[in-house]
Amino acid sequence: MKLIVGLGNPGPEYTFTPHNAGFLAIDRIAEQSGAVVANRRGRALTGKVVIAGEECLLAKPETFMNLSGLSVSALLRECDLDGTRDLIVLYDELAFPLGELRLRPGGSSNGHNGVKSITGALGTEEWMRVRLGVGKPALADGREIKSGGKDYLLAPMRKAELEVLDGVLDRASQAVEWIIRRGMKDAMNEFNRKA
Repeated sequence: MKLIVGLGNPGPEYTFTPHNAGFLAIDRIAEQSGAVVANRRGRALTGKVVIAGEECLLAKPETFMNLSGLSVSALLRECDLDGTRDLIVLYDELAFPLGELRLRPGGSSNGHNGVKSITGALGTEEWMRVRLGVGKPALADGREIKSGGKDYLLAPMRKAELEVLDGVLDRASQAVEWIIRRGMKDAMNEFNRKA
């Protein structure tokens, strides 16, 4: 079994904010699998699916972003899973422009409080990540636009931004299937290539 967790904040006011890209990715995977993520378990909303022939538990922590690790560690214990081998976390990445998707087998939090919480709860940075870019795109001359941090991450996205994110959610779903079917290294080779 794999535990597939999307990070975000519970509540309708956060639904379509950049910080909830992980929740939206879980919703997309559930939708494509014909599942519902509505059971309460391990301080999260959960739903069971089969991806690439393997039973998976989809989860959206209800602990708010900064305490995501509490939910993730509870679910791993309850399901008797190994966080370094059986956990895949999808979350927003401000350092990447909107529309970019990157996979990583571990590493630092890069300032992301949900990632810090999971690393703290598990005692390791070695767990699989699917990072969904939500940063502002670079200007034509290559300069980056600073997106404003917390205020930007918690503000509703515009229609045009949601359209770009929609395509990334499909790719995130494909990436999760690829990780399960062929492993993280193969998935990174496929999905981390520059377009």
